[in-house]
Amino acid sequence: MCWGHILTQYNVRNVDSCFKTLDRIFNNEPRVTDAGKVGRGYDVMLNNILMAEIMPIVEEFDEQTNDDTVYEFRLQAAANNFIEAASRLPRASGCFPPCGFQAQGAVYNCVTCQYDSCEFPLDCPVKEITVHENNRTQMWCKVPFPLPTGAEIMWRYAMEKTMLMDRFDEVTVGLDPLYFISSARPEHSGTYQCEIFSQEHSLVRIYYYLTVVPLAQLGHAELQDVFEQALLPGGQFPPLSHKDPFTLWVPSPALLTTCLTSMFLLVFLMLGVLYLLSNQIGTNHSDPAQETKSTQKKKYLIHC
Repeated sequence: MCWGHILTQYNVRNVDSCFKTLDRIFNNEPRVTDAGKVGRGYDVMLNNILMAEIMPIVEEFDEQTNDDTVYEFRLQAAANNFIEAASRLPRASGCFPPCGFQAQGAVYNCVTCQYDSCEFPLDCPVKEITVHENNRTQMWCKVPFPLPTGAEIMWRYAMEKTMLMDRFDEVTVGLDPLYFISSARPEHSGTYQCEIFSQEHSLVRIYYYLTVVPLAQLGHAELQDVFEQALLPGGQFPPLSHKDPFTLWVPSPALLTTCLTSMFLLVFLMLGVLYLLSNQIGTNHSDPAQETKSTQKKKYLIHC
C-alpha cells in the first residue's frame, strides 16, 4: 500500500513517510485503540472490520503513485469508519482490583493482538468485623466483577487470624453468598473464608476476621469510663453539648447489672459487719444484777 506514497513538497516517493502516517492515524491514535478494546471472543470480528476498511485501499493503491494528501484523506476516513463499527462490539468488563481471577475482564490489545489479563491474586485482603455478644452479624461473598454461570461458594472457618489454607475447616458449600450469625458468641470469633469456584477452578477467596466482644468486657469498659469521668476536677461529669442540651445519658443493661450487683454485695457486707459488732458489744456488757448474785453465791460457799 505504501509503495506509491509521494511527498507532495518534494515530489518524491517516500515509504517511511507512509508508515509514519499509518502509525499516527491508526497505531498511536487513542480513539482507535480504545475502540479495539473488545470483550473476549470478539477479536475475529474486530479483525474483519479492520480488513474491510484497509483492503480496498491496498488494492486500489497497489503499484500506483498517490500524493501524501490522498493517503491522509483515505486512511483517516478508514480509521473513522473502523472506530464507529468497532465501538458497537461488546466491551470488556475491565479489571476490578484488588483480587480475583477475572477472565471476563481481559481486554484485547491491538498492539500485541492478545488479551491482557487482570493479573490479580486470588486472595483478597482480610476485612475486620467487630460485633458485641448476642448481636447478629453477616458476611457477604460478593465480587464487583461478573462470574460464570453456576459458580459455587464454599465457606471455611479458622479459630485464629490467618490466610493459610491448612488452618481452615469446611463449613458449608452451595450457592448462597450470605453467611449469617443470628446471635454472636465469643466462640464465633475467628477468620471466615469464602471461596468461589467454577468448574473446580478457584476464582477468588474473600476473608473476614470476626471479633466478638463479651458482655462482661463491655460492661467493665463502660463502668471504667464512668469512673474516669467521675474523677474529673470537682467530681463533675463533662457538660452536655450545646447542640444537644437535653440529651440524657442512659447506661446499658450490662452496666446496670454490674452496678446493682456491686451495691447489693456492699449492703450485705455492711449488715454482716454490724451483726458481728452487736454480738461483741453484748458479750462485753453483761447484766450487773446477774454478776452480784454470782459474787454473793461465791462468798456464801467460802463462809460455809
